[in-house]
Amino acid sequence: MDVTREDVLRCAALAHLSLREEEIEPMRLAMARMLTHAASLDELALDGVEPMLAGLGKPLPRREDEPRDTFTQAEALANAPEQDRGHFVVPKVL
Repeated sequence: MDVTREDVLRCAALAHLSLREEEIEPMRLAMARMLTHAASLDELALDGVEPMLAGLGKPLPRREDEPRDTFTQAEALANAPEQDRGHFVVPKVL
Protein backbone atom coordinates (compact mmCIF):
# COMPACT_ATOMS: atom_id res chain seq x y z
CA MET A 1 0.00 0.00 0.00
CA ASP A 2 1.35 3.42 -0.89
CA VAL A 3 2.10 5.75 2.01
CA THR A 4 3.32 9.26 1.31
CA ARG A 5 5.52 11.55 3.34
CA GLU A 6 2.43 13.70 3.96
CA ASP A 7 0.60 10.67 5.37
CA VAL A 8 3.41 10.11 7.85
CA LEU A 9 3.49 13.76 8.89
CA ARG A 10 -0.29 13.84 9.28
CA CYS A 11 -0.30 10.72 11.46
CA ALA A 12 2.59 12.09 13.51
CA ALA A 13 0.70 15.34 14.05
CA LEU A 14 -2.46 13.45 15.11
CA ALA A 15 -0.38 11.42 17.57
CA HIS A 16 1.43 14.54 18.81
CA LEU A 17 4.78 13.13 17.71
CA SER A 18 7.67 15.20 16.42
CA LEU A 19 9.68 13.28 13.89
CA ARG A 20 13.17 14.25 12.86
CA GLU A 21 13.82 14.38 9.13
CA GLU A 22 15.78 11.10 9.20
CA GLU A 23 12.88 9.31 10.93
CA ILE A 24 10.26 10.10 8.30
CA GLU A 25 11.34 7.65 5.57
CA PRO A 26 11.76 4.61 7.88
CA MET A 27 8.36 5.43 9.40
CA ARG A 28 6.82 5.67 5.91
CA LEU A 29 8.21 2.23 5.01
CA ALA A 30 7.00 0.72 8.30
CA MET A 31 3.52 2.17 7.83
CA ALA A 32 3.39 0.83 4.26
CA ARG A 33 4.37 -2.67 5.48
CA MET A 34 1.71 -2.61 8.20
CA LEU A 35 -1.03 -1.46 5.84
CA THR A 36 -0.01 -4.01 3.21
CA HIS A 37 -0.18 -6.76 5.83
CA ALA A 38 -3.59 -5.54 7.04
CA ALA A 39 -4.86 -5.48 3.45
CA SER A 40 -3.61 -9.05 2.92
CA LEU A 41 -5.99 -10.21 5.67
CA ASP A 42 -8.88 -9.39 3.35
CA GLU A 43 -7.72 -12.25 1.11
CA LEU A 44 -8.24 -14.93 3.76
CA ALA A 45 -10.91 -17.49 2.98
CA LEU A 46 -13.26 -17.12 5.92
CA ASP A 47 -16.40 -18.69 4.48
CA GLY A 48 -18.09 -20.78 7.13
CA VAL A 49 -16.00 -19.39 9.98
CA GLU A 50 -18.23 -18.26 12.81
CA PRO A 51 -17.45 -14.88 14.39
CA MET A 52 -15.69 -15.19 17.72
CA LEU A 53 -17.29 -12.79 20.14
CA ALA A 54 -15.56 -14.02 23.28
CA GLY A 55 -12.80 -16.30 24.41
CA LEU A 56 -13.07 -20.05 24.49
CA GLY A 57 -15.83 -20.02 27.08
CA LYS A 58 -13.33 -20.32 29.88
CA PRO A 59 -13.38 -17.88 32.78
CA LEU A 60 -10.55 -15.40 32.95
CA PRO A 61 -7.91 -16.20 35.56
CA ARG A 62 -8.25 -13.94 38.55
CA ARG A 63 -5.94 -13.23 41.41
CA GLU A 64 -7.09 -13.24 44.99
CA ASP A 65 -8.43 -9.89 46.15
CA GLU A 66 -6.22 -9.36 49.16
CA PRO A 67 -5.42 -6.07 50.85
CA ARG A 68 -1.87 -4.83 50.40
CA ASP A 69 0.20 -1.73 50.99
CA THR A 70 -0.67 1.28 48.89
CA PHE A 71 1.12 4.46 47.88
CA THR A 72 0.99 7.49 50.08
CA GLN A 73 -0.27 10.65 48.42
CA ALA A 74 3.28 12.03 48.34
CA GLU A 75 4.58 8.85 46.67
CA ALA A 76 1.81 8.90 44.08
CA LEU A 77 2.56 12.54 43.20
CA ALA A 78 6.36 12.21 43.32
CA ASN A 79 6.82 11.94 39.53
CA ALA A 80 3.82 14.05 38.48
CA PRO A 81 4.86 16.66 35.92
CA GLU A 82 2.43 19.09 37.54
CA GLN A 83 0.41 18.99 40.73
CA ASP A 84 -1.79 21.38 42.67
CA ARG A 85 -2.99 21.04 46.27
CA GLY A 86 -2.32 17.30 46.37
CA HIS A 87 -3.85 16.46 42.97
CA PHE A 88 -2.52 15.71 39.48
CA VAL A 89 -2.96 18.60 37.06
CA VAL A 90 -4.15 17.41 33.63
CA PRO A 91 -5.28 19.36 30.56
CA LYS A 92 -8.99 20.03 30.17
CA VAL A 93 -10.67 17.66 27.73
CA LEU A 94 -13.95 19.47 27.22
